[in-house]
Amino acid sequence: MPNLAELYTLIRKFEGCKLTPYLCPAGVLTCGWGSTGYGVVMGQPWTQAQADARLEQDALTFVRATLAYCPNLAEKPHALCAISDFAYNLGLGKLKASTLRRRVLANDWQGVSFELRRWVRGGGRVLPGLVKRREAEIALLPN
Repeated sequence: MPNLAELYTLIRKFEGCKLTPYLCPAGVLTCGWGSTGYGVVMGQPWTQAQADARLEQDALTFVRATLAYCPNLAEKPHALCAISDFAYNLGLGKLKASTLRRRVLANDWQGVSFELRRWVRGGGRVLPGLVKRREAEIALLPN
């Protein structure tokens, strides 16, 4: 398994940490470092320790799933972190069914950059934070 420190850094930088559950711009109930799903309940705040532990658990889950969908990333740890961050942000379903995934599998890094730049909307509008996040992911891709 690759060193996940780079992925943790991306997630922390772009998700921020909120210990009180909230609806993200896309309308998804979220808590901690952008965690969704089980354990996220409106009105039930987390501790910092819960948020940090969940980040590590979720990040590992997303790395493993990203590798299952894009096995060629096993030899490209920086790109693995970038694409895992994309999946963490948008969900594994978006990665699995995307042209982005097909470009990754083809080792078409210019095409991957193009596709990443298309995923910058939340709630139907371009979000500056997503533009910055996609550029940070692109910076980790092979040339």
